[in-house]
Amino acid sequence: MSKKNIRIQVIIECTEHKNSGLSGTSRYVTTKNKKNNPERLELKKYNSILNRKTIHKEIK
Repeated sequence: MSKKNIRIQVIIECTEHKNSGLSGTSRYVTTKNKKNNPERLELKKYNSILNRKTIHKEIK
């Protein structure tokens, strides 16, 4: 019996940058455990355009 792969790759995008009107996007690719975190992922990551840490949310 093979082991099921529960971890999936997700893309997280900056929410503050999207609303600021500046050009470009801040996106990260990460993995999450679908079994432990069925809801959308939300992390604080560095945004190089805004030069500070901002909230990044999972996009589909």
